[in-house]
Amino acid sequence: MIDEIVSFADKLDKIFATFKVDLIAGTIINIILIIVLFKLTDIFINKLKERFIKSEDSPLPVDHIIPLIGKIIKFLIAFILIASFLQSQGYSLTSLIAGFGITGLAVSFAAQQTISSIFGTIALLSDKVYKIGDYVKINDLEGTIEAISIRSTKIRSLENYIVTVPNDMVANSIISNVSEANKRRIDVIFGVTYDTPDEKLKRAIEIINEAAIENHDIYHDFNTFMHELDSSSINIRFIGYAKTKSYDTFVKIKGAFLLDVTSRFRKEGIEFAFPSQTVYMGKNEN
Repeated sequence: MIDEIVSFADKLDKIFATFKVDLIAGTIINIILIIVLFKLTDIFINKLKERFIKSEDSPLPVDHIIPLIGKIIKFLIAFILIASFLQSQGYSLTSLIAGFGITGLAVSFAAQQTISSIFGTIALLSDKVYKIGDYVKINDLEGTIEAISIRSTKIRSLENYIVTVPNDMVANSIISNVSEANKRRIDVIFGVTYDTPDEKLKRAIEIINEAAIENHDIYHDFNTFMHELDSSSINIRFIGYAKTKSYDTFVKIKGAFLLDVTSRFRKEGIEFAFPSQTVYMGKNEN
Protein backbone atom coordinates (compact mmCIF):
# COMPACT_ATOMS: atom_id res chain seq x y z
CA MET A 1 0.00 0.00 0.00
CA ILE A 2 2.79 2.42 0.89
CA ASP A 3 4.62 1.62 -2.37
CA GLU A 4 1.49 2.46 -4.35
CA ILE A 5 1.10 5.79 -2.54
CA VAL A 6 4.77 6.62 -3.15
CA SER A 7 4.46 5.70 -6.84
CA PHE A 8 1.34 7.84 -7.29
CA ALA A 9 2.96 10.72 -5.44
CA ASP A 10 6.06 10.47 -7.69
CA LYS A 11 3.84 10.91 -10.74
CA LEU A 12 2.24 13.99 -9.24
CA ASP A 13 5.71 15.24 -8.31
CA LYS A 14 6.80 15.03 -11.95
CA ILE A 15 3.71 16.99 -12.98
CA PHE A 16 4.49 19.72 -10.47
CA ALA A 17 8.15 19.75 -11.58
CA THR A 18 7.15 19.99 -15.25
CA PHE A 19 5.13 23.12 -14.67
CA LYS A 20 7.80 24.47 -12.28
CA VAL A 21 5.24 25.73 -9.85
CA ASP A 22 6.33 27.60 -6.77
CA LEU A 23 4.99 27.19 -3.26
CA ILE A 24 2.04 29.58 -3.59
CA ALA A 25 0.92 28.35 -7.01
CA GLY A 26 1.31 24.73 -5.94
CA THR A 27 -0.75 25.37 -2.84
CA ILE A 28 -3.54 26.92 -4.93
CA ILE A 29 -3.49 24.03 -7.40
CA ASN A 30 -3.63 21.50 -4.55
CA ILE A 31 -6.57 23.28 -2.94
CA ILE A 32 -8.46 23.33 -6.26
CA LEU A 33 -7.72 19.64 -6.87
CA ILE A 34 -8.82 18.71 -3.34
CA ILE A 35 -12.09 20.68 -3.70
CA VAL A 36 -12.87 19.10 -7.09
CA LEU A 37 -12.06 15.57 -5.91
CA PHE A 38 -14.05 16.12 -2.71
CA LYS A 39 -17.06 17.18 -4.81
CA LEU A 40 -16.71 14.07 -6.97
CA THR A 41 -16.47 11.96 -3.80
CA ASP A 42 -19.68 13.53 -2.45
CA ILE A 43 -21.47 12.69 -5.71
CA PHE A 44 -20.23 9.10 -5.53
CA ILE A 45 -21.24 8.74 -1.87
CA ASN A 46 -24.72 10.16 -2.52
CA LYS A 47 -25.25 7.73 -5.40
CA LEU A 48 -24.05 4.88 -3.21
CA LYS A 49 -26.36 5.92 -0.37
CA GLU A 50 -29.38 6.14 -2.69
CA ARG A 51 -28.66 2.65 -4.00
CA PHE A 52 -28.47 1.10 -0.53
CA ILE A 53 -31.48 3.00 0.82
CA LYS A 54 -33.61 1.61 -2.01
CA SER A 55 -32.64 -1.91 -0.96
CA GLU A 56 -35.47 -3.42 1.12
CA ASP A 57 -33.15 -5.99 2.69
CA SER A 58 -30.76 -3.49 4.26
CA PRO A 59 -30.74 -4.47 7.99
CA LEU A 60 -28.69 -1.54 9.31
CA PRO A 61 -28.95 2.24 8.69
CA VAL A 62 -26.48 2.83 5.85
CA ASP A 63 -26.53 6.57 6.56
CA HIS A 64 -24.00 5.79 9.32
CA ILE A 65 -21.74 3.53 7.27
CA ILE A 66 -21.50 5.29 3.88
CA PRO A 67 -20.49 8.74 5.26
CA LEU A 68 -17.62 6.99 7.06
CA ILE A 69 -16.46 5.56 3.72
CA GLY A 70 -16.63 9.06 2.23
CA LYS A 71 -14.47 10.48 5.03
CA ILE A 72 -11.87 7.77 4.50
CA ILE A 73 -11.73 8.48 0.74
CA LYS A 74 -11.41 12.21 1.34
CA PHE A 75 -8.62 11.65 3.86
CA LEU A 76 -6.67 9.53 1.36
CA ILE A 77 -7.18 12.13 -1.38
CA ALA A 78 -5.97 14.98 0.82
CA PHE A 79 -3.04 12.96 2.16
CA ILE A 80 -1.79 11.87 -1.28
CA LEU A 81 -2.08 15.35 -2.85
CA ILE A 82 -0.46 17.15 0.07
CA ALA A 83 2.28 14.56 0.44
CA SER A 84 3.14 14.65 -3.29
CA PHE A 85 3.27 18.44 -3.26
CA LEU A 86 5.53 18.47 -0.21
CA GLN A 87 7.83 16.01 -1.95
CA SER A 88 8.02 18.32 -4.97
CA GLN A 89 9.20 21.02 -2.57
CA GLY A 90 12.04 18.84 -1.31
CA TYR A 91 10.46 17.03 1.63
CA SER A 92 10.90 13.26 2.04
CA LEU A 93 7.63 11.42 1.41
CA THR A 94 8.93 8.23 3.04
CA SER A 95 9.67 10.08 6.28
CA LEU A 96 6.28 11.73 6.15
CA ILE A 97 4.49 8.38 5.74
CA ALA A 98 6.60 6.89 8.55
CA GLY A 99 5.63 9.79 10.78
CA PHE A 100 1.95 9.28 10.02
CA GLY A 101 2.45 5.58 10.67
CA ILE A 102 3.72 6.25 14.20
CA THR A 103 0.91 8.72 14.84
CA GLY A 104 -1.62 6.30 13.42
CA LEU A 105 -0.31 3.56 15.67
CA ALA A 106 -0.81 5.70 18.74
CA VAL A 107 -4.30 6.72 17.62
CA SER A 108 -5.22 3.12 16.82
CA PHE A 109 -4.42 2.05 20.38
CA ALA A 110 -6.57 4.86 21.75
CA ALA A 111 -9.47 4.10 19.39
CA GLN A 112 -9.20 0.32 19.36
CA GLN A 113 -12.68 -0.23 20.83
CA THR A 114 -14.30 2.18 18.37
CA ILE A 115 -12.54 0.59 15.40
CA SER A 116 -13.62 -2.88 16.57
CA SER A 117 -17.22 -1.68 16.85
CA ILE A 118 -17.08 -0.25 13.33
CA PHE A 119 -15.85 -3.55 11.90
CA GLY A 120 -18.54 -5.30 13.94
CA THR A 121 -21.15 -3.03 12.34
CA ILE A 122 -19.83 -3.85 8.88
CA ALA A 123 -20.03 -7.58 9.70
CA LEU A 124 -23.64 -7.23 10.88
CA LEU A 125 -24.48 -5.25 7.73
CA SER A 126 -22.99 -7.82 5.39
CA ASP A 127 -24.65 -10.76 7.18
CA LYS A 128 -28.06 -9.00 7.38
CA VAL A 129 -28.49 -10.21 10.96
CA TYR A 130 -31.33 -7.92 12.10
CA LYS A 131 -33.03 -4.59 11.52
CA ILE A 132 -34.81 -2.00 13.67
CA GLY A 133 -38.00 -3.46 15.13
CA ASP A 134 -36.81 -7.07 15.17
CA TYR A 135 -37.16 -9.15 18.33
CA VAL A 136 -33.83 -10.82 19.08
CA LYS A 137 -31.98 -12.89 21.65
CA ILE A 138 -28.28 -12.05 22.08
CA ASN A 139 -26.69 -14.38 24.62
CA ASP A 140 -28.70 -13.70 27.82
CA LEU A 141 -30.23 -10.46 26.50
CA GLU A 142 -33.68 -10.52 24.92
CA GLY A 143 -35.68 -7.65 23.47
CA THR A 144 -36.57 -5.43 20.51
CA ILE A 145 -34.02 -3.55 18.39
CA GLU A 146 -34.60 0.16 19.01
CA ALA A 147 -31.66 1.77 17.19
CA ILE A 148 -28.45 0.85 15.38
CA SER A 149 -25.49 3.20 15.05
CA ILE A 150 -21.98 2.90 13.70
CA ARG A 151 -20.74 1.92 17.16
CA SER A 152 -23.55 0.13 19.01
CA THR A 153 -27.01 -1.42 19.01
CA LYS A 154 -29.76 -0.31 21.41
CA ILE A 155 -32.18 -3.00 22.59
CA ARG A 156 -35.42 -2.55 24.53
CA SER A 157 -35.24 -5.40 27.05
CA LEU A 158 -38.17 -7.32 28.55
CA GLU A 159 -37.81 -5.14 31.68
CA ASN A 160 -38.38 -2.13 29.36
CA TYR A 161 -34.77 -0.96 29.81
CA ILE A 162 -32.68 0.40 26.94
CA VAL A 163 -29.52 -1.73 26.78
CA THR A 164 -26.65 -0.46 24.62
CA VAL A 165 -24.39 -3.21 23.27
CA PRO A 166 -21.17 -2.49 21.28
CA ASN A 167 -21.46 -3.95 17.77
CA ASP A 168 -18.16 -5.82 18.03
CA MET A 169 -19.61 -7.71 21.01
CA VAL A 170 -22.83 -8.40 19.09
CA ALA A 171 -20.90 -9.64 16.05
CA ASN A 172 -19.09 -12.19 18.26
CA SER A 173 -22.27 -13.39 19.99
CA ILE A 174 -24.89 -16.01 19.19
CA ILE A 175 -27.86 -14.07 17.81
CA SER A 176 -31.38 -15.48 17.50
CA ASN A 177 -33.67 -13.30 15.39
CA VAL A 178 -37.05 -14.38 16.70
CA SER A 179 -38.86 -12.05 14.29
CA GLU A 180 -37.66 -14.15 11.37
CA ALA A 181 -39.56 -17.21 12.65
CA ASN A 182 -42.82 -17.96 10.83
CA LYS A 183 -44.22 -19.73 13.90
CA ARG A 184 -43.46 -19.92 17.62
CA ARG A 185 -43.22 -23.01 19.78
CA ILE A 186 -45.62 -23.71 22.64
CA ASP A 187 -44.08 -26.18 25.09
CA VAL A 188 -46.22 -26.68 28.19
CA ILE A 189 -46.32 -29.28 30.96
CA PHE A 190 -49.61 -29.98 32.75
CA GLY A 191 -49.08 -31.68 36.13
CA VAL A 192 -52.01 -33.63 37.59
CA THR A 193 -52.24 -35.34 40.97
CA TYR A 194 -51.16 -38.94 41.50
CA ASP A 195 -54.65 -39.97 42.67
CA THR A 196 -56.10 -39.12 39.23
CA PRO A 197 -57.80 -42.29 37.84
CA ASP A 198 -56.49 -43.79 34.60
CA GLU A 199 -59.65 -42.82 32.73
CA LYS A 200 -59.21 -39.19 33.70
CA LEU A 201 -55.54 -39.27 32.71
CA LYS A 202 -56.59 -40.36 29.22
CA ARG A 203 -59.35 -37.76 29.29
CA ALA A 204 -56.80 -35.07 30.23
CA ILE A 205 -54.81 -35.82 27.08
CA GLU A 206 -58.00 -35.71 25.02
CA ILE A 207 -58.97 -32.35 26.54
CA ILE A 208 -55.60 -30.82 25.67
CA ASN A 209 -55.89 -32.11 22.09
CA GLU A 210 -59.45 -30.79 21.77
CA ALA A 211 -58.41 -27.34 23.04
CA ALA A 212 -55.52 -27.21 20.55
CA ILE A 213 -57.68 -28.33 17.59
CA GLU A 214 -60.40 -25.79 18.36
CA ASN A 215 -57.84 -22.99 18.69
CA HIS A 216 -57.48 -21.51 15.19
CA ASP A 217 -54.20 -19.82 16.14
CA ILE A 218 -52.39 -23.15 16.76
CA TYR A 219 -51.11 -25.44 14.04
CA HIS A 220 -52.57 -28.95 14.14
CA ASP A 221 -49.21 -30.74 13.91
CA PHE A 222 -48.90 -30.79 17.71
CA ASN A 223 -48.01 -33.64 20.05
CA THR A 224 -49.48 -34.46 23.47
CA PHE A 225 -48.09 -37.30 25.60
CA MET A 226 -47.33 -38.58 29.10
CA HIS A 227 -44.02 -36.93 29.88
CA GLU A 228 -42.79 -38.12 33.28
CA LEU A 229 -43.67 -39.14 36.80
CA ASP A 230 -42.45 -36.22 38.84
CA SER A 231 -41.97 -36.12 42.61
CA SER A 232 -45.43 -34.66 43.21
CA SER A 233 -47.27 -34.92 39.88
CA ILE A 234 -47.96 -36.94 36.75
CA ASN A 235 -46.83 -34.67 33.93
CA ILE A 236 -48.52 -34.41 30.55
CA ARG A 237 -46.57 -32.46 27.93
CA PHE A 238 -47.90 -30.50 24.98
CA ILE A 239 -45.65 -29.36 22.12
CA GLY A 240 -47.14 -27.30 19.31
CA TYR A 241 -46.71 -24.10 17.31
CA ALA A 242 -48.59 -20.81 17.31
CA LYS A 243 -49.41 -19.19 13.96
CA THR A 244 -47.44 -16.03 14.58
CA LYS A 245 -43.91 -14.66 14.77
CA SER A 246 -44.85 -11.73 17.02
CA TYR A 247 -43.90 -12.23 20.66
CA ASP A 248 -46.85 -10.21 21.95
CA THR A 249 -49.33 -12.19 19.85
CA PHE A 250 -47.66 -15.46 20.85
CA VAL A 251 -48.09 -14.69 24.56
CA LYS A 252 -51.80 -14.02 24.02
CA ILE A 253 -52.31 -17.24 22.03
CA LYS A 254 -50.49 -19.30 24.64
CA GLY A 255 -52.41 -17.65 27.49
CA ALA A 256 -55.78 -18.29 25.83
CA PHE A 257 -54.82 -21.94 25.26
CA LEU A 258 -53.79 -22.45 28.89
CA LEU A 259 -56.96 -20.78 30.15
CA ASP A 260 -59.08 -23.03 27.96
CA VAL A 261 -57.33 -26.21 29.14
CA THR A 262 -57.58 -25.13 32.79
CA SER A 263 -61.31 -24.46 32.47
CA ARG A 264 -61.92 -27.84 30.82
CA PHE A 265 -59.88 -29.67 33.47
CA ARG A 266 -61.96 -28.14 36.26
CA LYS A 267 -65.22 -29.06 34.56
CA GLU A 268 -64.02 -32.67 34.28
CA GLY A 269 -62.84 -32.74 37.90
CA ILE A 270 -59.18 -33.18 36.95
CA GLU A 271 -57.00 -31.59 39.62
CA PHE A 272 -53.67 -29.91 39.02
CA ALA A 273 -50.83 -31.03 41.25
CA PHE A 274 -48.67 -28.78 43.39
CA PRO A 275 -45.53 -29.52 45.43
CA SER A 276 -46.57 -31.50 48.52
CA GLN A 277 -45.28 -34.03 51.03
CA THR A 278 -46.97 -37.04 52.62
CA VAL A 279 -45.91 -37.77 56.19
CA TYR A 280 -46.50 -41.29 57.60
CA MET A 281 -46.73 -41.53 61.38
CA GLY A 282 -45.63 -44.82 62.87
CA LYS A 283 -47.79 -46.30 65.70
CA ASN A 284 -46.10 -46.87 69.04
CA GLU A 285 -46.74 -50.47 70.20
CA ASN A 286 -45.97 -49.72 73.86
